[in-house]
Amino acid sequence: MNLTLSGFLKALYFKFIDLLHFPFVKKGKFDPYHHIYNEFLLIGESIPSPVILEIGSRNVTGISRRDIFPRYKEYVGFDILPGEAVDVVGDIHKLSDYFTSEYFDIVYSISVFEHLLFPWKAVLEINKVMKTGGYFHISTHPVWPEHEMPWDFWRFPKNGFYALFNKYTGFEIVSLTEGLPCKAYSLVDDPPTRGIWFRNINQGVSLIVKKIGNYRSDLLKWEIDISDVVNTMYPDKKS
Repeated sequence: MNLTLSGFLKALYFKFIDLLHFPFVKKGKFDPYHHIYNEFLLIGESIPSPVILEIGSRNVTGISRRDIFPRYKEYVGFDILPGEAVDVVGDIHKLSDYFTSEYFDIVYSISVFEHLLFPWKAVLEINKVMKTGGYFHISTHPVWPEHEMPWDFWRFPKNGFYALFNKYTGFEIVSLTEGLPCKAYSLVDDPPTRGIWFRNINQGVSLIVKKIGNYRSDLLKWEIDISDVVNTMYPDKKS
């Protein structure tokens, strides 16, 4: 089957599914998940000449966000692998090895946190390199199919972020929401699963946090290296 026909059949299939679920399908631009991103852009625009860090900047989807803040002083793209839009290659779990303390006004990551082996360690490292009063935006998934294997480690319902961002880690949550709802249908006959179709399941979670101070280094330590736990690498899909 040629690619043109394959693409047509896929579009036809999605249209059919949308017709079946017509009462549930809404315009994505109105979803609260996207509102958080727009709020983050407004915050960034309010900071004069910000120094910005994008975590997971490698262009593997054809989307570049380097120009979302047109008046930045410095923009650093950081990724575990080299590629287009990557300025610094490294491990986020050792972020402070690459940058000086209190350096960035804005940090953000989109669809990255599910791929971090120790997200709590990454939060502490991000705290180190952010300026107090700076802002950090994350979008990731409460529910999503397995992807980028073998480096797919976590899913994040919104309330889980209160464990990662609090006064002990040096942050306060500014905005937090789930969105991008979907329907799931159980393919097993276990009774507790049969009614799941009637409930919405959110595919996206988005938040903005503000650094309010340094994290409690006397309480929070995680000296384990990722190489002590896994001997794999994030898949290198060339951009």
